[in-house]
Amino acid sequence: MPRLGRTLAARILLAVLGIVVVTLAVGFALFARLTSQTADNRAIEQATGIAVTLGRVPQVAQALEGGDPGHLLPRLGEQVRADTGASYVVIIDRTGVRWSHPNPALIGRRVEEPVMALDGHVHTGINEGSLGRSANARAPVFDAAGKPVGEVSVGILESEVDVRLDAEFWDIAFYSAIALVLGIAASLLLARAIKRVTFGVEPAEIVALMQEREAMLHGIREGVLAVDAKGAINVLNDEARRLLGIETAHLGQRVEDVVPEGRLRRIITGETEGADLVAVTDEHLLVLNRMPVTVAGRHAGWVVTIRDRTELEALLRQLDSVEGLSTALRAQEHEFSNRLHVLSVLLELGEVGEATRYSRELQAETALASEEIRARIGSPVVAALLLAKMTVAAERDVVVRLDPASRLEAGQDEDLPVVTVLGNLVDNAVDAVADDPRTVGTQPRGEVVVALTCTGGALHVSVTDTGPGIPSDRLAEVFVDGYSTKQPRGSMRRGVGLALVHRLVTRAGGTIEASSPGGARFDVALPLRVREGVA
Repeated sequence: MPRLGRTLAARILLAVLGIVVVTLAVGFALFARLTSQTADNRAIEQATGIAVTLGRVPQVAQALEGGDPGHLLPRLGEQVRADTGASYVVIIDRTGVRWSHPNPALIGRRVEEPVMALDGHVHTGINEGSLGRSANARAPVFDAAGKPVGEVSVGILESEVDVRLDAEFWDIAFYSAIALVLGIAASLLLARAIKRVTFGVEPAEIVALMQEREAMLHGIREGVLAVDAKGAINVLNDEARRLLGIETAHLGQRVEDVVPEGRLRRIITGETEGADLVAVTDEHLLVLNRMPVTVAGRHAGWVVTIRDRTELEALLRQLDSVEGLSTALRAQEHEFSNRLHVLSVLLELGEVGEATRYSRELQAETALASEEIRARIGSPVVAALLLAKMTVAAERDVVVRLDPASRLEAGQDEDLPVVTVLGNLVDNAVDAVADDPRTVGTQPRGEVVVALTCTGGALHVSVTDTGPGIPSDRLAEVFVDGYSTKQPRGSMRRGVGLALVHRLVTRAGGTIEASSPGGARFDVALPLRVREGVA
């Protein structure tokens, strides 16, 4: 069982009780002080009224001047004290001799302090008298001529004030007890409400969970983004910041305020649903999964995990290209074996002339395509790419040819993503033609035409195919990451190639357009780089 003060309810209870007790103590002290001051002022006013009234009685002045032969003053003083509730009423002559006092033994004795009221004014204050601390008023006694002949000192002891405070103490204690009970009830209700919000987790457990969460979130290599039910970010680890490009984002901000409009934001907000959804940014190819979070039967938001598949996807595409090339090489090996077998048989039959003619035909056939490309394409890399794509496409009964008007000088493709852009566009075109159900059984099934020209300070790349084309209502979506009309092949994800091409062209300052004049056509314009030192 947890010690008192460690559970949330106990901590809240102690805090509330401490606040209530301290508040009540301070309030009671202020109340007692104000009440004491008020009571003192009231007692002074009461004593002043009694003293002034008694000092104006003619018999008092006459008795003082005549020596009070009938002992009127002691009786009068006691009667006034009894009637008014004063603690003492003392009548003093001008020489300071007491003529009345609650203590008969002091009658006839002189007071220790001077007779202050002989100046004709009333003097008040809190004094230390023979009967104790009291609220005191001293009023002059005037004779028939208006001359002060003595004073009347009236006091109300402090004990009388204390009696009034004691009378009110129980009322204060009663209301304080009510306040304590209400404080305890409020603390219990508050603790219950807080525990309901925190799902019954105690403060120490919350601290441990926070520490574990921070260590886990910032230690993994996957991006984690958690959003509450209102769309505000409440968890964002370092990897998610890096992959999403939102290093300056803060917790509490809405997703719409930090993630730009596009497929990536639609996946995070749930507008685009599915598992292992692909999104392409300027730097990364991301795979995202969005899972709702339900706690205690309540919807608490959702968590998005983000994986960086940039390098893996590039390797998969390279592997796919290598597999295509290896397939083409195997087919060529088989074809070359057949041709060598034919030559061997012709020579064995003694048909040397026929064998010579056949070998010359093979040489001319294999050299024609490569010579044509090398004559028009000065870039060795681009030329090799086209030859490789022609070989691979031929194994799928698709013809890839170079437009006769194509021209590309060596060095014009320098620092431009021509190989990646052209390779993706040709691959998509070959797939579209080879998978066209309308051309099943035909030889060849279709063709892909590539055009490369440099005009107007830009490199223009055009890839046209005879496939089924692109529906007119989907032309605006072909460059959106995740859009594809083809089924996935192996581990390579579809709907990524054109999105990557679009990103590369845009980052290079170029443009890309898609149309469907019969088949599909893609036109790319890449601005040429101006070399330093070249006018």
